[in-house]
Amino acid sequence: MTDPSCKACQRTWPRAEHVIADLGLSKAYLHDDQFFTGWTIVVLQRHATELFHLAPTERIQLMEEVNRVAKALAQAYGARKINYELLGNQLPHIHWHIIPRLMNDPAPLEPVWRVPHEPVFRNQAELHSDIQRIRQALESAR
Repeated sequence: MTDPSCKACQRTWPRAEHVIADLGLSKAYLHDDQFFTGWTIVVLQRHATELFHLAPTERIQLMEEVNRVAKALAQAYGARKINYELLGNQLPHIHWHIIPRLMNDPAPLEPVWRVPHEPVFRNQAELHSDIQRIRQALESAR
């Protein structure tokens, strides 16, 4: 099921060159803004706006996929903590923001949304390197 007005359903967000892995029910992408290094988005591959719209088996599988990405990010970046966000106010399509919080975190006690900053965009080589780093960690996080 897709929603013709949904950027995630139309595959215009996140950007295709940011894909990390097809996880089954979802896909993992590196977030455009890497101010918080390793910030990853896990996007449900079909349209749904709420967790209660999923069958119980889908919810379980989706949470396992989110968990796998979180474990891989913790391993790849040596995260002190992982933040998980499922909002959907701006884009009503189930997608998780998984953000590793690192030792050099500029605001360790604040949610990422409240940290004023200029976005950090990776060049192609850095983007490729980050994606490969996470892919390798995903392989060992099975």
